[in-house]
Amino acid sequence: MAMGLSAAEKLRYARQITLSEIGESGQAKLKQSSVLIVGAGGLGSPLALYLTAAGVGRVGLVDFDVVDESNLHRQVLHTQLNLGMHKLDSACATLEALNPHVHVETHPLRLDRSNALEIIRAYDIVADGTDNFATRYLVNDACVFSNVANVYGSVFQFEGQVSVFAHGDGPCYRCLYPKPPPPGLVPSCAEGGVLGVLPGLIGTLQANEVIKLLLGIGHPLIGRMLLLNALGGRWQTLSVRRDPKCEVCGPEATITELADYDAFCGFAPTITVEEFGTLRAQEEAFFLLDVRQPQESVQTNMRADQLIPVEELQSRMHELQAGAEDRIVVHCQTGARSMRAVQALRTAGYSRAVSLEGGIEAWMHRTSKLA
Repeated sequence: MAMGLSAAEKLRYARQITLSEIGESGQAKLKQSSVLIVGAGGLGSPLALYLTAAGVGRVGLVDFDVVDESNLHRQVLHTQLNLGMHKLDSACATLEALNPHVHVETHPLRLDRSNALEIIRAYDIVADGTDNFATRYLVNDACVFSNVANVYGSVFQFEGQVSVFAHGDGPCYRCLYPKPPPPGLVPSCAEGGVLGVLPGLIGTLQANEVIKLLLGIGHPLIGRMLLLNALGGRWQTLSVRRDPKCEVCGPEATITELADYDAFCGFAPTITVEEFGTLRAQEEAFFLLDVRQPQESVQTNMRADQLIPVEELQSRMHELQAGAEDRIVVHCQTGARSMRAVQALRTAGYSRAVSLEGGIEAWMHRTSKLA
């Protein structure tokens, strides 16, 4: 059943309705539409703000993190008052204040193969605002299997990308990137940094693509990828062709169901901060290895038994004070470098080495909540 616009909505969206490509019928179509935003962080913030402001009727958000002070320079959904809050609670408060005509749905969980299909199939379009390869491949594959368009964006330091995947005869993410890079090769934003305004630029472009797709107007970035070098002020458009041999969207696809994407991306075995807390409380024997730089350890530390920067671990393996049979918990700042370290350790025969999931940042969040 079609939903018309109320007088209040006509007034709110007047400048948008004035556009001949949209009009009242297009605005009503937005009201009837639904978009799932995966991640309520740097990219998810402008996506959620502008899609909510534009009048998309149902906006879904997936996230399981809390607001940290280091988020605030780029994650504009959240403020200083929201520190420590679940990002979805913070986002809901902001979006409901922005536009009471939009229904905001929250999914406070980690998207994985057990829930991705069910969640994604409930929406018209998915906007990928994630910051890790495992979830990007998961979102891509779930969108292909569900026949739901995937509006993709990514940022790193001063560079960003935007494209539309899994739409019609267009390519999917795997057509461009069949395999993920080796773990740790591409640093996270926490390690490599990101210009605060960059997610705003890229996320807003993603929102633009979502609106074009919902309304069937303009020329969406299907088969094209828009690249931005913010430092140089340069835009570039690349052609992205559908790969006839793609394992997911090709005519002879060999991947037909969701898989273990952590394993696919080569992630090392991990231990959660809750499990680590239990390990410490029970006083079980383990060796704690810090693989950050010495200056990072001076700023924050977990009283590690030894510090060897991950970049030096291979050449200094003989210095490790733990035995091959010891249980080794490796930590860094956010969990990326420790995964690389665990892979190196296991290759060298330390079969019980695990990475602390989320690193010292996740541990500090846990301890602050328990305080």
